[in-house]
Amino acid sequence: MTSVLYPTTNLKHVEELNIVRGEGIYVYDEDGVQYLEGLAGLWCASLGYGNEELIDAISSQLKTLSYSHMFGGRTHKTVMELADKLSGMVPIDNGKVFFANSGSEANDSHMKMLRYYFNVTGEPQKKKIIALERSYHGVTMASAALTGLAANHTHFSLPLEALGILRADSPHYYRGRQAGESESQFCDRLIQNLEKLILAEGPETIAAYIAEPIGGASGVIVPPERYFPEVQNLLTKYDILFWSDEVICGFGRTGNDFGCTTMQFTPQLMTLAKQLSSAYIPISASIIPDFMYQAMVEPSSQVGVFGHGFTYTGHPVACAAALKTLEIYQRDKLFVHAARMGEYLQSKLRKYAEHPLVGEVRGKGLIAAVELVANKHSGESFADGSVGAFAKKACQNHGLLIRAVAGNSIAFCPPLIIDEAQIDEMLAKFNLALTDTLEYAQVSCLLK
Repeated sequence: MTSVLYPTTNLKHVEELNIVRGEGIYVYDEDGVQYLEGLAGLWCASLGYGNEELIDAISSQLKTLSYSHMFGGRTHKTVMELADKLSGMVPIDNGKVFFANSGSEANDSHMKMLRYYFNVTGEPQKKKIIALERSYHGVTMASAALTGLAANHTHFSLPLEALGILRADSPHYYRGRQAGESESQFCDRLIQNLEKLILAEGPETIAAYIAEPIGGASGVIVPPERYFPEVQNLLTKYDILFWSDEVICGFGRTGNDFGCTTMQFTPQLMTLAKQLSSAYIPISASIIPDFMYQAMVEPSSQVGVFGHGFTYTGHPVACAAALKTLEIYQRDKLFVHAARMGEYLQSKLRKYAEHPLVGEVRGKGLIAAVELVANKHSGESFADGSVGAFAKKACQNHGLLIRAVAGNSIAFCPPLIIDEAQIDEMLAKFNLALTDTLEYAQVSCLLK
């Protein structure tokens, strides 16, 4: 074992797979074994590995301007071009773009900017944030507080109350429905509960509501079709900002430009990362509306500085990678391709709904999950995540890399460049692993 402290890992099980190179949608370990990247790394390697155009763009920028900070009035052409490009793409009128290095930092920055904005506009009490149960928004102190997963909270003593984090129901019908409740009734109940929460806390104290259009690490949760439009109506009624965490869903993943397009709502705030640069260089973006930005200009002048930013904010090499990535998306019509491949993937996955180990198949575009359950008829979950962990390892044994999320949901999120034959290959490997997993569950007497 080396000196690395590994992220999001069981620290008793480290260095079990050493990846040494990648090509297209495949990666290879130190023994030369090939694996199909079924989760695009961590929901991010949209253009796959070894893209020469991206490598050339990064190399060219390194030779031209390898680094320049953005403090104290300094800027550079690449960051301005990228900000204008993103502002023109998102459904936020004249949005202003703050750059960081990860989705966690971007969400953390949003929280700080919301506090800044409401402080300087005379509403200092408006600080609370509504986030969903079973949500994921990052792992910095603030973004981890937004996250609603126990594994990201246990032992960390996060300042949830101090940060004003409120919890709304997870919009997962399969797991959250009551006996005899239709999806429409489920949606009505969640909206009613959300309004009760807002009124109980006082809408004048709530700054924003944050959600992923489709939850990723929470289990690839696809809310009912009516859910987000009705949430938007409620937030508008009570003057609460709608904040879309597009770290996973942005840039074609759901078959559209952004997840909010797929799920039919228009946010005031957006967080972007992962597929922004196809993960070739770390970069993220927090996009705020122009009215927030304008309100912060004079107060920053009075202080002498807008006191937030990172050494690597707007790093020129990361910006060059992002610009080239966006160019490839648009030139090659990859969002359209992702929508077409997504329909193919979803149709193939739906057939697993009949499998004795599968409780639900869900997804949109090129993101999906197959939830494994102890009792197919009642939907009862397994007592722990051991079945999901076995399935993940079985997939790896058959040359497929995926993740088990939310316990026992097997998540799929392949690179956007995947084709039908490669989807077939991915699911053939998964089918072998699922057969192994069913045998494991039967032998271990885990099925009910």
